[in-house]
Amino acid sequence: MFLVDTNVFLEVLLEQQRADEARKFLLNAPADSLHISDFSLYSIGIILVRRQMPEVFRLFLQDVKVGMRQVRLNLDELDALPEVAQNLKLDFDDAYQYVLAERWGLRLVSFDADFDGTPLGRVIPAVAL
Repeated sequence: MFLVDTNVFLEVLLEQQRADEARKFLLNAPADSLHISDFSLYSIGIILVRRQMPEVFRLFLQDVKVGMRQVRLNLDELDALPEVAQNLKLDFDDAYQYVLAERWGLRLVSFDADFDGTPLGRVIPAVAL
């Protein structure tokens, strides 16, 4: 079971350097094993709309609806984020993903090396499956 970080989706959506690796992971992972945070959805929406790509966002949402489970933190869990961010030396969005992965017992799939120094760590898409 995986929590897929925002950057994995953006690699594909923006056709960045590691898009093929990310795409292969997303296509080959069992659909019921993929989770996305509400924070990732909002971040991706902000980025795509800012880049004048609203239709890409709509198509992405359609894929998410049929192929992934959306997960979120409740208010009590949000309250822990500043401490987690400080203790693990993560920024807010990384702390959000970290706490979410911990709470749901998910493996964090990300290109972000900031997770490497945390107890949960991370796995890159190429080795996740």
